[in-house]
Amino acid sequence: MVPVIAAVVAALLFLQALLRLRRRGRVDLAGWDRIALFAAGLGVTLFALVGPLDRLADENLLSAHMAQHVLIGDLGPALMVTALRGPLLVFFLPAAVLAPLARNTRVRAVLGTLLKPRVAFSLWAVNLAVWHVPYLYDLALAHQNLHDFEHVCWMFCGILVWTLRVDRGSLRRLTVGGRVVLAAALCAAGRILTDVLVFSFTPLYPLYHGAYGISALTDQQLSGIVMMVEQLLTLGTCVALLLRPRWSRTRRARLAAAT
Repeated sequence: MVPVIAAVVAALLFLQALLRLRRRGRVDLAGWDRIALFAAGLGVTLFALVGPLDRLADENLLSAHMAQHVLIGDLGPALMVTALRGPLLVFFLPAAVLAPLARNTRVRAVLGTLLKPRVAFSLWAVNLAVWHVPYLYDLALAHQNLHDFEHVCWMFCGILVWTLRVDRGSLRRLTVGGRVVLAAALCAAGRILTDVLVFSFTPLYPLYHGAYGISALTDQQLSGIVMMVEQLLTLGTCVALLLRPRWSRTRRARLAAAT
């Protein structure tokens, strides 16, 4: 129920931000593409947290649990941050809420610290490592409040790193090359976990015994593959979009030189 309520609130905030920006004549920054991206991000997150995938993740398959984590901690944030990039993000909170926050020096200092590339990357990497320690992984499954907190951590860290990679406001912190390096570093950190899961010879998570004819070890290996494929797709797409303008300029320069 909580994820549904949070999704409704987020959708309403997005809608009012869209309307406010459109009233200012910036339809180009509040088009249907932004609506589609944000809706897809909310849809992916709700799909992961509410319904069959959540039950499979909690009770049956480690690979389903991994799919849930990459959806709420990577793909969902990627879509929603991409939708909110630029001025639309400024309008996401109503003026009555945003103004006091913007004037609060402590809030600004905390946000400024969290959005430092090294800090954001470190939080993401620590979150990835800590929640995959077998003891903590199983403990979260046994205690719903801790499990909910784990999900919040995934989404929070995902939003941080995707804000640095996507939003143009982060250009003052990272160049395009820096954002590509950040994507590569995240991929490398994730690769450590996927290698452990794929190449281990014994199951690491006692609560998962396999299901539907899938052994515990195969399920564990599949979970590593799920994370690897999702990271390659999302980070690969991000890097390709970041580098596309440079490729286009290089191509035009070559064509101009040839003529």
